Formats: sequence, structure tokens, C-alpha cells
Amino acid sequence: MKELVGSGDKIGLLAGPFLIIGLLLNILFPAFFNVGGPPAGLRIISMILLVPGVVIWIWSVILILAKVPKKELITTGPYSIVRHPLYTGVALLVLPWVGFLFNTWLGALIGVILYAGSRLYSPLEEEKLAKAFGAAWEEYRKRVFIPWL
Repeated sequence: MKELVGSGDKIGLLAGPFLIIGLLLNILFPAFFNVGGPPAGLRIISMILLVPGVVIWIWSVILILAKVPKKELITTGPYSIVRHPLYTGVALLVLPWVGFLFNTWLGALIGVILYAGSRLYSPLEEEKLAKAFGAAWEEYRKRVFIPWL
């Protein structure tokens, strides 16, 4: 079995219970999660931000599937902008805006939790990447456009 260098499983375990409980509460008490329609402005903003979010998410997955089995460090595409585009894209550009389109702020809450989980577990993931890729990782770390996101 191949081991992926990543924190997705830990982040999923952290965010998963919130997602399940949130969805159940949203079904039982929809008025509590309602964002009011969504209004036209929120709908437009949601669609505008959702498009790059989905593109980044799919692009990141494709790069992972292509590069990780070959044990290659991913430094191109969305990985040249942020170190963890899969987590960041889903947390900040997909979940909140899908939630608003479905008339709930639950997506924003789950997105914040997912992003917090990615920040919590990324140092361990980055330590593993540093060990696996050495100088290449350090060079990549210095070149990434938005290192703090």
C-alpha cells in the first residue's frame, strides 16, 4: 500500500463530525441556517467564487493523482500559488459558496473548520515533505506565491 504524504485523513476526521451534525441540524432546523434566499448579490458572488474553487480543487486532485504515485513533488499549477491548494480551495472557495447557494451558512462554518484543520495538521505534513524532498522542498517553499495561506 502506498502512503500519501498528506493530512487529508486527519482533517476529514476533524471536520467530518461537524459536517454530519451540521447537515442533520440543517435538515431538522432549516430556518436557523437560512441566509435569506440567497439574495441576488450573494448568489452572484457565490457563483463567481465557486468557479475558481472547483477548478482549483479538480486541478489539485489531477496533479496529486499524476505526481504522487511517481513520488514527485508538486510545484506547478495551484501549488505554485499556495502550498495546500486542495484544502484551501475547498475550505475557502467551495464549501462556503455552495452553502450560500443552498441557502445555508453551514458551508461557511464547515469551510472555516476545514481550513483550521488544514492549518493544524499542515506542519506535520510539511515536515514529511521536507524529509522526502529535501532541498527541492525548501526551494519550493521559498517560491510559493502566498506561503501563509
